Amino acid sequence: MITDGFMYIAALVFIAALLVNLPKIFKGDKAQKFFKFAPPIVLIYLGLMVLCTVKLWDLESTAEAYSSLKNPLLYAMLFIMLLRCDLRKIIKLGPKMLIGFFSATVSIGLGFFISYAIMHGALGEGAWKSLGALCGSWMGGGGNMLAIQAALDVDEASMAYALVMDSICATLYVMFLLWIIGFSEKFNKWTKADTRIIDEVGQSLEAEARANTKALTWHNIMILLGAGLLVSAVCQKIGEFIAGYATFFDKATWTVLLVTLLGVILAMTPFGKLKGTEEISNVLLYIVIALIASRADLGSIGNAPVWLLSGFIILVIHIVIMLILAKVFKLDIFTCAVASLANIGGTATAPVLAGTYSSALVPVGIIMALLGYVVGTGGGLIVAQLMSIFG
Repeated sequence: MITDGFMYIAALVFIAALLVNLPKIFKGDKAQKFFKFAPPIVLIYLGLMVLCTVKLWDLESTAEAYSSLKNPLLYAMLFIMLLRCDLRKIIKLGPKMLIGFFSATVSIGLGFFISYAIMHGALGEGAWKSLGALCGSWMGGGGNMLAIQAALDVDEASMAYALVMDSICATLYVMFLLWIIGFSEKFNKWTKADTRIIDEVGQSLEAEARANTKALTWHNIMILLGAGLLVSAVCQKIGEFIAGYATFFDKATWTVLLVTLLGVILAMTPFGKLKGTEEISNVLLYIVIALIASRADLGSIGNAPVWLLSGFIILVIHIVIMLILAKVFKLDIFTCAVASLANIGGTATAPVLAGTYSSALVPVGIIMALLGYVVGTGGGLIVAQLMSIFG
């Protein structure tokens, strides 16, 4: 078992690197069909979840290494990804993104209510409070969950099963969305979605990147990596300072806002045209995904099977409603998936999913995730009160 933090990080990066390179190693027709069904990004999630479950590393002794790297690298990744993005073109995506977002929010709330109506007898008395706090998190983020937990006076012991449910169900759901995004053509054909605007925005920004024929040099890699890490560090400090006064957002939210602002502004300067933004952001993307997946211990499901079943019921209801609304409003898979993960995953994962579709569309994931922070607390409290009807 790995207990050393540096060894843990080194193993994660090496395993992720191996899995990313599998399509280049195995080039046969059968192998390519397999990788189309299970792309490397999904294999990283699944593989590291399995390795975590078999205790290849100790979660407690490696927790410090995880917490000290995950968010800083995530912020650096977002900044470097945003350097490729022109927000003026993304605005052209239109109102369907908002329809997708609020469809996801409402369907998640309905999922919690219906799931609790079915399972409340098995979950125990007062479970609606813990689920209400979790609902706030799944509509927004961790800050919303803490706000609702305080509002409903939920102690840590009562939140334990809800947190296990959040860890396992949400992680598996992220993996599912990363997998399903590969079937965008079939999904969009089924919903009859008009993806021309989204495709044009993505293609336009990617064409601009390809038009940059300058060679990738180690100087570019150094300046971009250094700038990304510095922006991450400085924005975290400033975010913590602002959060002490402007308490309506937590430190993480302010940090994301600052990173986003800097990335969007610098994207319109010569700095945003530097060669290497795609390469470095992709490396950081896979490392962040490896870190997130490495904390999902599937063995813990034996401690809370009823709660996990409730979580899966919520997700199934959410997916079914989203599919119906996607058909009615002719929504594309990018809109549905990013809207869904902007609620359930927040700023940590929605931009990652958006980046797997097109790195040019990362700001859409960020903006939608931040919108979740606005509605999360109120939405979670409303759902909690509705669930309290069942006791």
